[in-house]
Amino acid sequence: MDLEKYIGVVPDFPKPGISFKDVTPLLRDPDAFEECIDRLAEIASQYDFDVFVGAEARGFAFGAALALRMHKGFVLARKPGKLPGKTISYTYTLEYGSSTLHVSEGAFEKNKRALLIDDLLATGGTFVAMKELVKKAGGEPLACLAVIALEELHGDRLVGLPCHHLLMLSDSH
Repeated sequence: MDLEKYIGVVPDFPKPGISFKDVTPLLRDPDAFEECIDRLAEIASQYDFDVFVGAEARGFAFGAALALRMHKGFVLARKPGKLPGKTISYTYTLEYGSSTLHVSEGAFEKNKRALLIDDLLATGGTFVAMKELVKKAGGEPLACLAVIALEELHGDRLVGLPCHHLLMLSDSH
């Protein structure tokens, strides 16, 4: 199945010059979504790990489905003000600004091995944030999984972990 035909492209969103890659058509199609999860699970099965960590919000959809499929735990990496209690945070740079992610304090038992998941690998900032959150919380980040990587941005170079993706798309279209 050609998963690329299930990826929408929205020009000039969220700001002029950015070509937003929209995974919601893929999520709406159960066969395409299942195929995507099957392929991501095949990649994830190369690793001896305990938990997935997914970035808000689209990483939740893929991470939760993978965690259920592979019978692993799932940790939410959330935006500010979304988690109760004490949190651990990390601020990072995006292709079009900056953001902060949080995980709950105690989200990881010491040395739990984590795979990081999101819909898109662009500059790598979100994956670096998840990696640093896992480390700060006592876990061990192993690798990154993304549905899409943007070829011009080479985000994998910044992350410092093995990075895997299903589709390589151009940032411009």
